[in-house]
Amino acid sequence: MITDRLKDFLDQKVELYNQPNFIPEDPICIPHAFRKKQDIEIAGLFAATLAWGLRKTIINKCKELLATMDNAPHDFVLNHTDSDLKALTAFKHRTFNATDTLYFIAYLKHHYTQHDSLEEAFISSLPNDTYTNLKHYHDRFFSLEYAPDRTKKHVSTPARKSACKRLNMYLRWMVRQDDQGVDFGIWKNLSPASLICPLDVHVQRTAIKLNLLQREQSDWQTASELTQQLRQLDPYDPVKYDFALFGLGVIEKF
Repeated sequence: MITDRLKDFLDQKVELYNQPNFIPEDPICIPHAFRKKQDIEIAGLFAATLAWGLRKTIINKCKELLATMDNAPHDFVLNHTDSDLKALTAFKHRTFNATDTLYFIAYLKHHYTQHDSLEEAFISSLPNDTYTNLKHYHDRFFSLEYAPDRTKKHVSTPARKSACKRLNMYLRWMVRQDDQGVDFGIWKNLSPASLICPLDVHVQRTAIKLNLLQREQSDWQTASELTQQLRQLDPYDPVKYDFALFGLGVIEKF
């Protein structure tokens, strides 16, 4: 049961952690290095995709990858040469390797030659349904005839019951309207109210301790159930509580 006391507590934590000083040590610092919309989208996609492991390592690997693109990812995606691509073949982060990197670049070129924004890839026939949008993105992303099977483990889909933590985080960055300037809010055709809370181990453990969750499985159902609880706190911006739950779990060791 959501109480006024719990809402006040979590609102205070949102105010504490949804601040610009959150940016430098979080993967969101990667897209914050850019000003052009498409650069933010591409840098953010790679940062979210590579966001597993130590945050410091994630940030360093993202900087390494984007430096290989001359820190101009949109221009690189559209105008790279074969020799430019060779420079990417040495990149690796955990199980994400050259095959995955090159396919990401191929898909992004395919997309940006037809659309101005990556938002278009996430808009389904039900734009206020994140399940459908993420499934639509997954299907679009792997629509190229030479899509490698191995890359599918790096792009989750709720159709396989995944919690889609990294993609939900990416959507939070792109969609959520943030007065504090942490999330970008540059995508206007998707609603912050429809977003699903990114479910990582810290958020989940904190939510269970606060009785916002009972399920211990890390899957789409759990992420959806948590978000339904958070919508009782704020129906228009439920995923702002990601800051509170993450901060409590990672920083305060709640």
